[in-house]
Amino acid sequence: MKKKWFAAALAGTLLAVLLLNGCTSAQTAKRLRFGVAGEGGVYHAFGELYAALENETDNGTVELKTTAGSAANLRLLTGEYLQLAIAQGDLAQDAYDQTGIFADEEETRGFGAVAALYTEACQIVVRADADIQSVEDLQGKTVSIGAEESGSEQNALQILAAYGLNDKLVDTVNLNYEDAAAQLKAGKVDAIFITAGAPSPVLTELAGECGIRLLNVDGAAAQRLTSAYSAYSAVTLPAGTYPGQDTDVQTVGVKAVLLASDELPAKQVQKLTELLFSGREGMEEQLGIPLDAEQDAVEGVGIPFHAGAAAYYKAAGITVD
Repeated sequence: MKKKWFAAALAGTLLAVLLLNGCTSAQTAKRLRFGVAGEGGVYHAFGELYAALENETDNGTVELKTTAGSAANLRLLTGEYLQLAIAQGDLAQDAYDQTGIFADEEETRGFGAVAALYTEACQIVVRADADIQSVEDLQGKTVSIGAEESGSEQNALQILAAYGLNDKLVDTVNLNYEDAAAQLKAGKVDAIFITAGAPSPVLTELAGECGIRLLNVDGAAAQRLTSAYSAYSAVTLPAGTYPGQDTDVQTVGVKAVLLASDELPAKQVQKLTELLFSGREGMEEQLGIPLDAEQDAVEGVGIPFHAGAAAYYKAAGITVD
């Protein structure tokens, strides 16, 4: 009888523990893997700052994961390896809609937006001593368009096409930002495309080493881009953004978007969203890049918001699609 009573009591205790743990896990995922791309970029720098804030709370521990960038982050988020990630808004929309480079993939959803973080400018850079004054002048030149399957590559090909240029008219190569900057400095490539928050540390350093010129993306070509792709918006890089830049530069840009897995509980994502905006000014100061305020953070995203983020915006009186 005692053995039966003890077994029943033990079973009841175990059940209570399981139920308690279940309730806890339903509210908070303790470990959050955060895809932030390579070191030296704005994604990684933002990730470090945001993780430091989150790790001081009881809302889960963030572990940064270095990845190949937006496309890789989206695939890892869909595959449930990552719980948080940053990606370009245009690629996030392609993944969600299964278009572009994600057209042949079976499942590329399972995530929602938390917030647009800042605008990434499409920056086309040549040496200051080059005879290249416009995008049209890239015909016959060797141009780095970013790493393979990167957001920069997609933006570069779309911008070149808007000017009537294709891979038969331009010799395109795939290089990451640091390698591209080194090869431009050495004269091995004639121009580089970089989609990043401005000022980009890579370009600031390059400007100090060899001098750079940024090309405008404007006029009819810019209109074609913004009409064909909803993720693009007009961007002005003010004079002085980079050393030696004495005039404003007109270009286009896309949003960098913070994303969360649908597997994360809504309450936890609501707290993550609250933390983002409560710490915005401090992170902005350290990054040197303006971060979007709450009202702007719901603009230009293009995919549904995570239920937890949507709850945060609703409580703040902000409408999300």
